[in-house]
Amino acid sequence: MRTPHAPLTTTVMAAALAAAVVAPAPAAGADAVPPPGTYYVQSATTGLNAADSAGTVEQHRPRGDEDRQQWNLRADGAAYLLENTDRPGVCLGRDGDRARTVACTGPDAPWEITPAGADRFTLAVPGADRRLTVAPKAPGATHPAALAVGTGTDGLAAWYLTPVGPVTHPMPPRDRRTLDQVTFLTAHNAYANGVDGGFAPPFVDLFPNQTRGIERQLADGVRGFMLDIHQTPDGAILCHNSCTLVRRPVALWVDLQRIVDFLHAHPDQFVTVFLEDHVDPGVLRAELARVRGLPDVLYRPDRTGVRENGWPALADLTAAGHRLLILTDHSRAADRAAGLTRDSFGVMYQREWTVENHWSMGPGVGASDWSCYSRWYDAGTDIPLTRTEPGFRPLFVMNHFRDAALASTAGTDNSKLADRARRFCQPAARKKPNYLAVDRYELGDPASAVAALNTYTYP
Repeated sequence: MRTPHAPLTTTVMAAALAAAVVAPAPAAGADAVPPPGTYYVQSATTGLNAADSAGTVEQHRPRGDEDRQQWNLRADGAAYLLENTDRPGVCLGRDGDRARTVACTGPDAPWEITPAGADRFTLAVPGADRRLTVAPKAPGATHPAALAVGTGTDGLAAWYLTPVGPVTHPMPPRDRRTLDQVTFLTAHNAYANGVDGGFAPPFVDLFPNQTRGIERQLADGVRGFMLDIHQTPDGAILCHNSCTLVRRPVALWVDLQRIVDFLHAHPDQFVTVFLEDHVDPGVLRAELARVRGLPDVLYRPDRTGVRENGWPALADLTAAGHRLLILTDHSRAADRAAGLTRDSFGVMYQREWTVENHWSMGPGVGASDWSCYSRWYDAGTDIPLTRTEPGFRPLFVMNHFRDAALASTAGTDNSKLADRARRFCQPAARKKPNYLAVDRYELGDPASAVAALNTYTYP
């Protein structure tokens, strides 16, 4: 019999981190220009931030207090100025049809800021029909980095003024916390642990993303599981990149059975599974049919009015037995072409229900890249981290790991998780992360970051 393990401990740092993110400034009214303060000027189309780049104003990946992306907003008569925090006296302005940094005392620095609905604003040249705008993208390309000043179409001239020090609120009591208010510790490549079975070819398997099996991960408090599945004659198998030469690989249904058995034994718990999905929909459906008790715990947000009414309280979900959410990164369009959509058997399409930042902070050693931008931003896809819909806010998956899982690097990175979440990724998404995905979760105390995030709500 496996010896039970207590959940990972947290530290007193959690309370300090939580207190640090609570700003005393009052919130601006929905139809008002925000009060004076420090903001990110963030495109509602791309989610990228306006940054001072050697005098040119460009949209860059959000990087917190780095990269000259923060601007002090203040009134200037009937207009407003946005002064760069790194260059006093220099403001976000314009030179003809180009966005430029200019002297704050010059005629090209003031902007008329007008609410545009849904917490968005336009920044217009006073007395003219010209606005700060993202430039249209050419076929097969993303939007250009350089920002423009023009008429702006298709929402390209809509901006968020995202506060650097946001207003937060205490977390509601446990029986009233909605799913999108809660943060869960998440194991990246949870199956790649070397305990439950093989996961990669020889030599590659010397660098597992985790070192504890799925059952131990559950006992330790992990509630999000990232699993990669590949199609073989044996069904949907858990492997990294390919199942070729993998010794003793584990089938998806085996790990799902472990999770379902845990949920039946712990009826107050909620778990989410993220599938990096390389199998045909029929193969996945057959694999799920092998999991005993799965229909009893499977959560179907598509059938419960979530898109219209928002996420329900976690306590209501557990009381109703809806305690396992399964998401796939597969394409709905591809499944339609195959004649079977995955949500027809309870697997939700991740791009419809979540937003997610780019998955890598860089190579296994050396400096890390903390910029926080959408995984789904390229020439053909534009799902910014800031995406919201009337009545519905996608869950935010925050990836915090590198290309290779080295123990020393993972421990250091995990110890900085709360700082990156607060200063970089939370403002980049304009929402609190719901899933903190890490390698080697037992190192660096990432559970303390989860605990800190679970003391407040934002927005």
